[in-house]
Amino acid sequence: MELRPYQEKAKESIFSEWGKGIQRTLLVLPTGCGKTIVFAKVTEDCVRSGDRVLILAHRGELLNQAADKIYKATGLGCATEKAEETCLGSWFRVTVGSVQTLMREKRLGQFPANYFGTIIIDEAHHCLTDSYQRVLGHFDGARVLGVTATPDRGDMRNLGEFFESLAYEYTLPKAIKQGYLSPIKALTIPLKVDLTGVGIQAGDFKAGDIGTALDPYLHQIAEEMAKYCMDRKTVVFLPLVKTSQKFRDILNGKGFRAAEVNGESSDRAEVLEAFDRGDYNVLCNSMLLTEGWDCPSVDCIVVLRPTKVRSLYSQMVGRGTRLHPGKDHLLLLDFLWHTERHELCHPASLICQDEEVAERMTQNLEEAAGCSVDIEEAEKTASEDVVSQREGALAKQLDEMKKRKRKLVDPLQFEMSIQAEDLSGYVPSFGWEMAPPSDKQKNALEKLGILPDEVGNAGKAAKLLDRLDRRRMEGLTTPKQIRFLESRGFQHVGTWQFDDARKLIDRIAANGWHIPGGINPKTFIPE
Repeated sequence: MELRPYQEKAKESIFSEWGKGIQRTLLVLPTGCGKTIVFAKVTEDCVRSGDRVLILAHRGELLNQAADKIYKATGLGCATEKAEETCLGSWFRVTVGSVQTLMREKRLGQFPANYFGTIIIDEAHHCLTDSYQRVLGHFDGARVLGVTATPDRGDMRNLGEFFESLAYEYTLPKAIKQGYLSPIKALTIPLKVDLTGVGIQAGDFKAGDIGTALDPYLHQIAEEMAKYCMDRKTVVFLPLVKTSQKFRDILNGKGFRAAEVNGESSDRAEVLEAFDRGDYNVLCNSMLLTEGWDCPSVDCIVVLRPTKVRSLYSQMVGRGTRLHPGKDHLLLLDFLWHTERHELCHPASLICQDEEVAERMTQNLEEAAGCSVDIEEAEKTASEDVVSQREGALAKQLDEMKKRKRKLVDPLQFEMSIQAEDLSGYVPSFGWEMAPPSDKQKNALEKLGILPDEVGNAGKAAKLLDRLDRRRMEGLTTPKQIRFLESRGFQHVGTWQFDDARKLIDRIAANGWHIPGGINPKTFIPE
């Protein structure tokens, strides 16, 4: 099985991190981008070098899926460590293991600490729980790879307590742009569902409270769905089994062919197959289908289980992002949840790295309620709006800087001038990134013309130094050139070549430090 270019790069990056002596590293791929195939190929190389490999997961479906993909991709068979089955004494070098089984002291005690050379954690955002940590602590000499779909910043910060690095991340926008996932259109439904009375438990909304809050709106939601989903294959996520069953009945009353599945459904496999075949056009579930279930023909997702957890939201939407013949986009229905809290996940949460851009995009989508909008276009518009606001704020800041006659460039001015949204929106994830900049980093930044006092952490300092080094190699303008020319009114000097800026500064110097006639700084573009 051939890897796609980004999958090959991901595999190389993982081994590169381990080669540097980093023991615990992360791989982040959106749902539908083949993370199981990547770790199957990583497993193959580990076995080839003599390792025993443990694939660790918290659900039977994920273990079966991993074993199946590893066999199809590499031909390697897997032993199982779950309930009555054990890998001890097996010829197989790969084990798929249930964390619930392995965490037991008696079970874990049967294994020498060095039994596994590599551990791969599927759905790694679960790995901070005591059960996972007990297993990982026992095999503390093993190399560890955590694999997860795009986590939220809170998740990344938490994962940064255990993992030492992020080996590779492939983003949803990149996957859509490169044709590996379906484009997504968000449709905001102008129906305000009141969540103000919903409590919080374990950092997210209480499912029981959401079910109660949702109940009075179910008929109206079904009516809205009838306008947009009749000709689509739709999955609906709800907070409770009883709410899911009630909504299935309401949808059937509106002319849909709806089915429902939950953890207790004895006919779950048959219902899922029937939905896949097209016998049903809506599938209601109470958070059962967030992981380990694929049906590429799904072209509409309705999230009626509001959440603050971005990784959970991504998992729900991810059930509809896979490509399928005849499917040109995924329709994502988004309701106007009315809540006193503003941290609720929306379509913007799937694509925006910057919180300010996400807020603006959500606001824009709400203003366009009733119209479906491509989320990439929406993010671009929101980014432009935010950049425009930031440029206005920057203009004021530059005025203040002129008065202070600083010799060094403010990092924000540098980032805006070179149009580096990844720098201006950067948030540290790992422990070392959150530490203050080192004296060595501060001295290097100052030498290169950047004011180090405004750089808040070591991660940002490292990124700035890396960007400055790359710009030097590419022959682009220096921070000092940017500061001088932009203080004279020239625009986006950060995108110019070093030599063009030098020639212009020489001309200004020769003209007694005045702008030569015929040059308008606001419209000037180097030849």
